[in-house]
Amino acid sequence: MSLNPNPARLDEDGFVDAYGSVYEHSPWIAKAVWQNLDGKVPDSARKLSLLMAGVLEKADMDAKLALLRAHPDLAGKAAIAGDLTRSSRNEQAGAGLDTCTADEFSRFERLNAAYKETFGFPFIVAVKGLTRHDILDQFEARLQNSRDKELQTALNEVNKIARLRLTAMEDET
Repeated sequence: MSLNPNPARLDEDGFVDAYGSVYEHSPWIAKAVWQNLDGKVPDSARKLSLLMAGVLEKADMDAKLALLRAHPDLAGKAAIAGDLTRSSRNEQAGAGLDTCTADEFSRFERLNAAYKETFGFPFIVAVKGLTRHDILDQFEARLQNSRDKELQTALNEVNKIARLRLTAMEDET
C-alpha cells in the first residue's frame, strides 16, 4: 500500500499541502522533510512518519514547544465551539470526547488548566483506541511527571498522532 496522494508525484508545494497538517498547525515539518528528501521520496506511511519524527527530534526547543502549543485542549473550548482541525475533531469524537457529561467537561477543563500551568503546553495524547475515561486517567497520572519526562512523553504522543494520521491516509488508497 502507498500513501494517498503518492508523494513521488508531488512538487514541494503539493507535498506540503498534502502532508503539512499531519503535525498540528506545523507545516514546517513536511517542508523540512521535502527539502531533505534528495530525490528519495518515501512510499509508505511508516517511512514518512520516521522522516517526520526525525525532523521534530532535530528541531530546537522553541520549535518543539511551538508545535506542542499548537495542539488544542482535549474536550476544551475549541472542541465545544467547533474550532478544531478536521483531524482533531474526528480523533476526539472517536474517543467520545464530544459526548462528555457536564461534569466530565468540567474535569477536563480543570485538568487542562492544571497541566498547562505545570508544563507550559497542552496535554497531548493519541486518543485512538482510548475512551474519555482512559484519557482522564492518563491526564491524572501524567500530571505527576517531571517537566522533562512530560515534554518527551508529549513529543512521543505527537509522533504517534502523526503516524496514525499518515496510516489513515495510506488506508484511503
